Amino acid sequence: MLPPVPNLGDYGISPEYGFLPSRLPLERLPDPYYNKWESIVSNLQGLILSKRLRGVIDRLPILSTAGLEHDSEWRRAYSLLCFMAHGYIWGGDSPSERLPPAISIPLLHISEYLEVPPVATYAAVCLWNFKPLFADEHVDNLENLATLTTFTGSIDESWFYLVSVAIEARGAPILPLMLTAIEAARNNESAIVVACLRRFAERLDDLGTLLQRMHESCDPHVFYHRIRPFLAGSKNMAEAGLPNGLIYEDGSGKEEYKQYSGGSNAQSSIIQFFDIVLGIQHRPTGEKKDAASESELEGIAPPPKHNFLLEMRKYMPGPHRRFLEDVTMVSNIRDYVEAHRKNVELTSAYDACLAMLRAFRDKHINIVSRYIIIKTRESRSTSRSKSPEATRGKINIATASRQDKNDTTKKNLKGTGGTALLPFLKQARDETHEPTLNQWAKRVASREFNPRGKGDFFLGKLDEHPDGEVDLGGLAGTWTIDDNAGGICHY
Repeated sequence: MLPPVPNLGDYGISPEYGFLPSRLPLERLPDPYYNKWESIVSNLQGLILSKRLRGVIDRLPILSTAGLEHDSEWRRAYSLLCFMAHGYIWGGDSPSERLPPAISIPLLHISEYLEVPPVATYAAVCLWNFKPLFADEHVDNLENLATLTTFTGSIDESWFYLVSVAIEARGAPILPLMLTAIEAARNNESAIVVACLRRFAERLDDLGTLLQRMHESCDPHVFYHRIRPFLAGSKNMAEAGLPNGLIYEDGSGKEEYKQYSGGSNAQSSIIQFFDIVLGIQHRPTGEKKDAASESELEGIAPPPKHNFLLEMRKYMPGPHRRFLEDVTMVSNIRDYVEAHRKNVELTSAYDACLAMLRAFRDKHINIVSRYIIIKTRESRSTSRSKSPEATRGKINIATASRQDKNDTTKKNLKGTGGTALLPFLKQARDETHEPTLNQWAKRVASREFNPRGKGDFFLGKLDEHPDGEVDLGGLAGTWTIDDNAGGICHY
């Protein structure tokens, strides 16, 4: 007997808002008992700027979580504590490897209740950290959104979070749409499946347009040097100053280092939902497609293997994670399309979804190239032109990339999630088009566009030195990114 198609309401998911909370996030905890938390966060930028945040938090009493009642209050408390925690860790000249009890104890308790790790996840900074400017307008409109909390107080940081919020809201109708498609595939109602896939492809195109708006109000320099360092986790952050991870002082007397990935768009449940319903399989980073096993399983989606995207599900709220697991058990669209290859309308609609999702990931690559890869090159070039005294200063994920002189291939660049940027995103993008049925479309999607010039200023790519620096030409210089640059859009 087939398992039932999941009901969104059973997981606290709304057909209108998707993985965003159906009740808007609280702008303040209602119990005055928590005013100390609210006061610190409302002055977070000033405390970080004056380097007094750690002193204030060190004197903070340990507050009980007994006063938290509704889920919206637990989420607000989690977001507050995550912002305080990351401000404490990364807000000094060097990172702190210890998180004091006033933060650790309530954060660990709240994280257990919400089934999320005690770190600034995508949920903490995006899903539960927004408000509409006008109550009568939908939150899928970027011009109707504002953040509740930021580290820097900058428009750039707010915009960076809000683009993701708008994508979540705009993509929400896809959830009930594709659950309907799964049910229709079970009943062999191909016309309904085709209609759902076509609407899915159109909505994916809308999401890509939203993603491209990142450039409007988020400056790459501000993101790389001011915002990104605060969002780093404690996993794979040795170069950033946390070689062992982080100690959560929980009052038990045990001092054990913990390592968690920082916030990442890979923690977005809706993006992973797209992969699941289309039957896209992601392998561990660096693992090639096994042609032999694929031919044996023709018509059947291969079983999932452990990879970074599966690892990121641990950073999603528990109900969202269980929803994805249950959808995986009933996902049948790829199998249904494979079994009806002669239905041109069906295969064309399915291939269109794959093409739109691959295009969405291409836009991710472009953003990461501009916001991380190029900024890393610029930082290294600038640091080589300065004296050793001038380059000394803060230690964080941005300065670590600048100081890593042995990393000349760009493949070791890490995001705040702790994974290598380049190999991960390129592979995720390429795996997206693998189920494509039309052979011509598959060949087009697989083409590599990598024009190489002759070093002439007007003809193409300028010479690149072994250390990763790119020559500048003319008054402003020319920057081009070859196919080896890219990565997931990590926070």
